[in-house]
Order: sequence, then structure tokens, then C-alpha cells
Amino acid sequence: MSHNSFGHLFRVTTFGESHGPALGCVVDGCPPGIALTEANIQPWLDKRRPGQSKFVTQRKEPDQVRILSGVFQDERMKRQVTTGAPIALLIENVDQRSKDYSEIRDKFRPGHADYTYWAKYGVRDYRGGGRSSARETAARVAAGGVARLVLQYLFGKVSVRGALVAMGAKEIDRQRWDWKEVGRNPFFCPDAKAAAGWETYLERLRKKGSSIGAVIELVADGIPAGLGAPVYGKLDGELAAALMSINAVKGVEIGDGFAAARLSGEENADEMRKGKKGPRFLSNHAGGILGGISSGQPIVARFAVKPTSSILSPRKTIDVTGEETEIVTKGRHDPCVGIRAVPVGEAMMACVLADAALRHRGQNG
Repeated sequence: MSHNSFGHLFRVTTFGESHGPALGCVVDGCPPGIALTEANIQPWLDKRRPGQSKFVTQRKEPDQVRILSGVFQDERMKRQVTTGAPIALLIENVDQRSKDYSEIRDKFRPGHADYTYWAKYGVRDYRGGGRSSARETAARVAAGGVARLVLQYLFGKVSVRGALVAMGAKEIDRQRWDWKEVGRNPFFCPDAKAAAGWETYLERLRKKGSSIGAVIELVADGIPAGLGAPVYGKLDGELAAALMSINAVKGVEIGDGFAAARLSGEENADEMRKGKKGPRFLSNHAGGILGGISSGQPIVARFAVKPTSSILSPRKTIDVTGEETEIVTKGRHDPCVGIRAVPVGEAMMACVLADAALRHRGQNG
């Protein structure tokens, strides 16, 4: 299986399966001299960790990260720093229950990658999907922890934040948006009133054994103008590709996205006035990216996550012999996989921005 890596100068390769002994990643291209310990990465993994509420999978994984290479305890600097060598990060699996999948080992789950893996490779890991499992995203979140440090090293104060802004047809009220609320509810929702309503809504779906989709919004602040390239290295193109690579993601928007198609030229243009440190934009319909290059405004992206395909309702399918059958997927699954996709989206945005920043530095000094 190829294509397990992404990025150019800041390059991430992930490995491992949902029910294997461990998963992890190798981060190549991190500059030397950046203070890095497990404590810099663990909070982001804790944010994604399963089993933290009844609204996510009850798989109990501590997701403790170990740094295996790429750092050195510098006595002169009196801290552990990156050396510039590849950074290997390992996360052990401790709560696999492969027997949950024994009844469906020869059946293809509708909406999953089961059939396409079988068609392409002639073999598949039926235990949670192997590499196609969302469990793989823990390694991305670990890499994102390193990427955030690279951004801070290059630009100072930078934040990459995400929030769940829609669950099914239920959306937040943007007038009530408060970033502080994101850490106060199990949905990473910036609207306290909407989050309270989602609890009842998702609990009803969870008890039925069903699932629902979601929309996540990402915002990166503190990114200067100039990142990205205007033709085949557009920052928005690479960001869209990174977000589309996340499990269950079926759509990405930058800035106003599809809503921009309903605006006039006068409405959509982000007018500029003179500012203290460069231009002052009067709006941000473009989402902080113009012509594939960052403008210095907040970079805004949204992505849509489909409903979890593992549900208790019987679904029509076929087995590996081509015979028609039905399937019920038991086990531990997220009723709304979009919840834990929030820290994954943040990590992918951080990795893309770190890569673009290092490439910009390499070309422009």
C-alpha cells in the first residue's frame, strides 16, 4: 500500500492499523533546536482520545505518545530539543476487541472502504478497517503537535482552532459564537445553547444505534502573508487535499466556499484600507487566501463529515463471494464521528501551514 505520506519539507508518514499493536508516524523536516517533549504533544491527543463521553466510541485508549527519535537532551540549552533528524512518534493500542468484527469478516459494510480495499488489494483487515479506520488519525494529531511548535518557532504567536458548527441539519447561531465554549462541552461547539440541544438530539440517535454527520470550521490566526504558491502549490488547494484525506470527509470549503457563488462581485471582494502593519481588510470572504497565497488574514476552512457507517440498523450488502446478504455492525463506534474530527482537522491544518512556512522560508529566506 503506497501513499502513506503527505507534505513536502515538513513531511509526515503514518503507520499502523486500528487493531494492530501500535500506530504512529515519522515527521521529517522539523527544524533543529525546537524544544520538544511528549508533554507538548499529549494535550492534543487527549483532545481526540476516545471514551471521554457517551457521545463518542467507548474504546478505552490512553493514547500515550512516545518520542523514539529526533530529539536530544541539550545540556547547554538545558532542555530536550529537536535535532533536525526524523522524529518517530509511537502510540500503542491497548483496547482492541477484534471479536466484535468476527461476524462480519466476509461482509462489506455499506458506506465503508471494505469493498474498495478488497477490489484494489485483494485482502483487507476486517478488524475495524485496518488502515481505513479513523484510529489512524491519532498519528496525524501527534504530528500536528509538532507542526504547531514549528509555526510558533517561525512566527511567534499562532493559533489553529476548530469548532463543530453543525450536527446534521442543526447549526449554531454565529451571533453566539464564543471560543471559550468549545472546551466546555463534549462537542467542541462554540454555541452553548446549540450544544445543549445537541445532547438530547445525539442521545436519541445513539440509543437507536444510528449516526449523524457534522460540519467543522477551522481558523488559523497569526499566519503572515506569503505562504503558498500561485499555480500548482496553492495553499487552499493543499489545505483542501489534507482535509479531504481525513476519514469520512466528503467536502471542503475555504472562506465563504460555495456561498461565494451566490454573491456579487461587489459583495465578495474583500476591500482594503491602510493599516498599521500592511493592509486592513474590511471582510474575509476569501478565508485568508488570495490566488493560492495567504493574505495575512485568519485562514478559514470548513469540512463536512458524513454519518458514521457502522450502525445497528440492518443494511443490504454482499459478501466476498458476491452473494447478497444483510449486515448489522456491532461494536464501539462514534454516533457522530465529526466530534473527534475537530482535533484531527486542526492537526492537518497545522501540518499544511508548517510545510508551507518552511517552503516559503526556503525560497524567500
